[in-house]
Formats: sequence, structure tokens, C-alpha cells
Amino acid sequence: MTAPLEGVVVADFSRVLAGPYCSMFLADLGATVLKIERPGVGDDTRAWGPPWTAGSSSYFESVNRAKLSVELDLSDPADLAVARAIATRADVLIENFRTGTMERYGLGYYALRAVNPRLVYASITGFGSHEGAQLPGYDFVVQAMGGLMSITGAQDGDPHKVGVALVDVLTGKDATIGILAGLRAREITGLGQHVEVNLLSSLLGSLVNQVSGYLATGRAPGRMGNQHPSIAPYETLRCSDGPLAVACGNDSQFTRMARAVGRPDLATDERFATNSARVEHRKDLAVLLETALAANTAAHWEKVLSSMGVPAGRVADIGGALERATELGLEPTFSVGDGHIPQVTSPISFSDYVPGRRTPPPSLGEHNAVIREWYEPLAYLTPQHDIPTYPYSDDQEGLP
Repeated sequence: MTAPLEGVVVADFSRVLAGPYCSMFLADLGATVLKIERPGVGDDTRAWGPPWTAGSSSYFESVNRAKLSVELDLSDPADLAVARAIATRADVLIENFRTGTMERYGLGYYALRAVNPRLVYASITGFGSHEGAQLPGYDFVVQAMGGLMSITGAQDGDPHKVGVALVDVLTGKDATIGILAGLRAREITGLGQHVEVNLLSSLLGSLVNQVSGYLATGRAPGRMGNQHPSIAPYETLRCSDGPLAVACGNDSQFTRMARAVGRPDLATDERFATNSARVEHRKDLAVLLETALAANTAAHWEKVLSSMGVPAGRVADIGGALERATELGLEPTFSVGDGHIPQVTSPISFSDYVPGRRTPPPSLGEHNAVIREWYEPLAYLTPQHDIPTYPYSDDQEGLP
């Protein structure tokens, strides 16, 4: 089977999370990703532990599978020449340096476009390339500045960050979308272009109804814990042994829930008969529902409510979530060989292609020799010098 991005070469100058997450998506789709790393140090996340793996950190391994690692010191003229040779042969370049850094090395978009007009060049910043160009972009800080923390946490508690670097992940996905659109446009025009994404804009774009609510009213939404500002019941409710997440998105679902917990009268109570009424009287409703749910366990109510078409689920930890995904036939992880932790399966599936090569994250500089041979500047000037490919293979055949 042919990978969607087979033959596409990606020069990945990024590090940490948003950029590497983006390039891993492209690798999953069949692109050859060359990960350019600092000699002796590599990507920052190689040192971000615990937890540690046999050869690196679990953080690094989470977003760097199926890539080729080459160590290049951009301050060294010989290494910089190799980096430029790679960039002038690549289809895609990804970078997340501060604005102006790549330009200082002759690796900026306009310099490269002059010699590689088909290049799709993706820049990932914290706050854009204008007034916020020199501000360092860290997910935690953007969660605070971008409003996410203001709507996360208990109503009477402090603002909280989300339990993962969600803004980096969202921005990495936005960068992937932009790159794929750039590659498609190149098929039409023959020219690449500069794709720019930034953490703050990606966060604001992901706040959807919360931002829209503010724009409609001029009032900033606040923290509501696990409750929803516009739907009820849409929250965690206590059962005899712990919480159960319930999401009644319409009146029909609420009617079925009321019947399931032995309180069919709630569906005709004028305080709860419509969603708007339930939102207005959400506190009273929660007390009544939790009184009924206290009669049994969260597992019991999950089974009963789900059987009646009411969205409900127990609060699981990561292990429980993986177990549930396996039970549902989703195959949430796959092996990349002995000595490496399993990888999380790509969330995208195709009828004729299985995303994600079964190859592990590279050790630092693992592919130094072969990449330098491919892109040695003098050899690059030879027309017969072929662009390398990294063909898809379940059994790792064809790897350098």
C-alpha cells in the first residue's frame, strides 16, 4: 500500500513538543522526516524525565517515532552547509525558533525560497511574528495568558492548567493541517509557501463556544469545575463509590436518564423539563440525581445509562483509558521493538493505509553518516544525486 506522503522529505528543525508532534504526524503518513538536533544534547525532551526509557525519556519517545536523527551545529560552517543542503532539497521545513533565528543562519523562508521555490516552510511561535515575536512560547504560560486556565478548575478554587501540554498539541495539529494544505496548493501552483502558526492563536481557536459566548455578551466565562455553561446535566455526579460523568445533550436523553435512575417525575418537573430550565436549576437537579445515584456504583450506572442511550462513563486513569480502548477494539498502542516503550496509535485511520511505521524514536545522531552522505554539499550539486526516501514498511525493511 502507498503511504499518502511517500516521497515527501521533511527537514525538522523543531524541538520539544508542537513541532515534533507535527513532524511525527507527517512521518505517520509516510513522509521521510530528518530530525536536526544539537550535537551531544539533542532535543530538549531527551532530558525531560522521569519517566526514563532504556535509551531516552518517555516524553521524547512520545513524539519522535519514525524519524531519522542527524546532529548539526548551525554555528559550525561545515554543519551549516549540510543543513542548507537539506533545506534546499526538502519538500517541507518545520522550525520553532524565535523569530529571526533561522534568518541569521541563512535558513529563513525567503532565502530558501530563492533556491527551493517548492518548499512548504512552517514556522511555529508562541505569540506570532509581530509584537510578540521575542516572547518565549511555553505551553503553561500560554494556558494562563490565553484564557484556558481561567475556565479550568473548581468555581471557588484557583485557576488550573490542563493535565497535559494541550496547547502545544493543538498547535502541532494546526501546523500539520497548514502543511498539508500547503502541499496541496503546491500541486496546483507549483510553488510552496510560508505557513505560520502560534500557540496563542491555536488556543483561542480551540476555545470555540467559550470565546463565542464572550463575543456575544461581553462577559468572560468563569470556572465551573466539571459543569457545562450551556447544558445540564453535563458534569460528574457522585455515585455510591465515586464520580460518573453524565452528558445529557438533549431533553430526550434526560428523560431516559430520569427513568433509569427511578425518578421519571424529574422529566416533567417544570424546573427540569427543558435544557434551559435545567441549566437555571442545575444545583437542585444535581442534588436530586446524586441522591438517586447513591443507590449503586458508578460501574452499575454506566452500564444502565449507556444501555438506554444516555452518554455516561466512569472517570478512568490513563491505564484504565487504554484498557477501555482495547476492549472497544481500537488497538490504542503498538510495538516498535524490544527496548522501546509502546507507541500510541495514530488517531487517523484509512481504508487502504495503516498510519505509523513500526520504527522506534531514533537515538541521538543515529543517522549521522547516511544523512551526511545524502546531503554532503558537494554531492548535492550533482544532478544525479537522488533525494532519499524512507518507504513505509511494517517489518522495517528499507531502512538505512
